[in-house]
Amino acid sequence: MKDEMNRDEMINFEIGYYVNLMRIKNAEQSTNTELDYQIKVQKNKLSALGVNHGDFEFDK
Repeated sequence: MKDEMNRDEMINFEIGYYVNLMRIKNAEQSTNTELDYQIKVQKNKLSALGVNHGDFEFDK
């Protein structure tokens, strides 16, 4: 059995994580520096995988 994710699975996982962070951010009523940092880290991960994170951001 293979325990490693393939590239497509990894990208899908990272996109899902980013979208969840953005949903939390969208619902935030105050500043959350830890959430902001986690979003920044996730954006860098997506960029490293060649994914445009802007496609998954909420429009306000």
